[in-house]
Amino acid sequence: MVQVAKGRPEGLFVGLCTLDVIQLVDHAPASNEKLTAREQVVAAGGPAANAAAAFSHLGGTARLMTAIGSHPLGLGIKEDLDRLGVAVSDLAAESAEPPAVSSILVTASSGDRAVASTNAKGHRLTPPDDLDALVAACDIAEFDGHHMDLAVAAARLARTAGRPTVFDGGSWKDGTQDLLPFIDVAVCSADFRPPGASTPADTLRFLREHGVVWSAVSRGGRPIIWAGPHSSGTVDVPAIRVADTLGAGDVLHGALAHHLADRGSLTSEGFVPALRGAAAVASRACASFGTRAWMQGG
Repeated sequence: MVQVAKGRPEGLFVGLCTLDVIQLVDHAPASNEKLTAREQVVAAGGPAANAAAAFSHLGGTARLMTAIGSHPLGLGIKEDLDRLGVAVSDLAAESAEPPAVSSILVTASSGDRAVASTNAKGHRLTPPDDLDALVAACDIAEFDGHHMDLAVAAARLARTAGRPTVFDGGSWKDGTQDLLPFIDVAVCSADFRPPGASTPADTLRFLREHGVVWSAVSRGGRPIIWAGPHSSGTVDVPAIRVADTLGAGDVLHGALAHHLADRGSLTSEGFVPALRGAAAVASRACASFGTRAWMQGG
């Protein structure tokens, strides 16, 4: 059983940070078509960054370990994260290159989104000298699978230090197989397809065979399928009128990390309510446009 500290939890989030330019449109543009957006949001984004922001908003202390750099666009990202209460360990602080930028179109009628981004390409991060201290200072660590060498190094230290680890499986990436042995909880999207897996059941089985004790597959508004060491089941996702699905999985992971850290241990009695609570927060985030509006309601 993995124990988690009580009180105000401290979360370490390792992975991707981007600058998100989000446009709300009536429809996805056809070839060579120009559109006027209804609304626009420009904010720090990426799975780990959005999860850290959700963790902080819910009352935790969040630190993001990522690559941003000193380009003016990167400075805007850091200011946004600082406003959200997220501390940043920028392992590309000396780089003058632009950060990764995600261009996102959200269709107003459905909340569906289309995303183009360079993600973590161009950055191979070396673990910092104080990685041991950063891991020791956290109560829970979350990884999105980007910056894989850094993720594996941090997850290995977290396992040694007895800190629970959470994996956000958005898609299968090179090196994921090296990270999984150090993961306690993996919540993956339906798009996460390990080698040989074609169904959620296959994914859950693969994760268990690679050392992950607690796992789940999220499927949008459909029930989340989960499995633990001695039981399995589903968690319903609250029905809402969807305005924007962008970042819903990121919020799910940030909220899950916060709930797990707050509950104190990883058991069936703790994992399932934490997953249910995280699903409620993620659903609330889908009810408004952009990745920040949901925070304005408390």
